Amino acid sequence: MKLVDFYGLIDDFQGTFVVKCGLQLLVLTFMRSSELRLGEWQEVDLKDKLWRNPAKRIKMRLDLLVPLSSQAIKILNSLHELTGDRRLMFPGLRSPDKPISDAAFITALRRMDYTKEEMYVHGFRAMASTLLNEQGYPAGVIERQLAHVPGNKIRAAYNLGQNICQNVVK
Repeated sequence: MKLVDFYGLIDDFQGTFVVKCGLQLLVLTFMRSSELRLGEWQEVDLKDKLWRNPAKRIKMRLDLLVPLSSQAIKILNSLHELTGDRRLMFPGLRSPDKPISDAAFITALRRMDYTKEEMYVHGFRAMASTLLNEQGYPAGVIERQLAHVPGNKIRAAYNLGQNICQNVVK
């Protein structure tokens, strides 16, 4: 399946609007689900198309600047109409002061009939790394955007295209 087809399936998702927006943004930004679902509106600059994700929420404890595409801005504008008057971008259903569950995106993928072997939330990051590496983007830029420490062995796990090529050659 092509990424554009998968993205269309997310667009047809029948769950909550907040979870749907979250899934779309995970694909577009390749942030970790916790970085996204704990996001606060004060971190997002829709005019400058930038999300300033604070180090306290990033696994490697680095500030992460996430550039936002026009598609991401459109989603965030729609989400802002629903949750923009709150601190959290992705509030839970039971309390606007608590974020959606860490299982919300996993549950959404299962409701879309994907098994854990076919699709998992963290897989969006591997997919992004693979596609960007295959298109020739600088490895350091990709790793920084994934909030990985330079030279980290995690790169090989995320860049599946490189692993596939190495396996085919052997």
